[in-house]
Amino acid sequence: MNDLKNLIFVDCEANGKCPSMGKLTEFGAVAYPSRSTFHGVLIERKPNPENPEFKIRTGVVFDEKEVFEKFNAWLKEICGEDKPRFVSDNPAFDWQWINDSFHRTIGNNPFEYSARRIGDFYAGLIGDFKDASSWKRLRITKHDHHPVHDAMGNLEAFERLLNGDRPKK
Repeated sequence: MNDLKNLIFVDCEANGKCPSMGKLTEFGAVAYPSRSTFHGVLIERKPNPENPEFKIRTGVVFDEKEVFEKFNAWLKEICGEDKPRFVSDNPAFDWQWINDSFHRTIGNNPFEYSARRIGDFYAGLIGDFKDASSWKRLRITKHDHHPVHDAMGNLEAFERLLNGDRPKK
């Protein structure tokens, strides 16, 4: 665990189950250990007045290529020549959106073909393959579906795991 750098905690919000069936609306990224953040907005959304937990489109759409060029530049600023490492609470969902968008807009994915799942890391730490969710109790920033907040909460929980904290069962 001495070489934990260039970890990029990512969370995506989308209006579909996968890139061929929906659109990535926004994503957040938080670098570990610096906690530098990036917020990529592709389709602006605002809270639904009838149910603020859910968001509705405002009609404002941003240029996807421009957003991913900026994200790529941010990754290079954070990681230098080293490869960024994608970390998520659900990389099976989050990574597919980022991978698809990077390949369609700039022709490659700086994360390449792998991602790390916090729940698997936690399950390995405690020696219980079935418990991949209790770590979420260690988040400090509220999980509110704002992708930067959610990525930050995941980073905070991960950092607490590294420091020996374990959630109460």
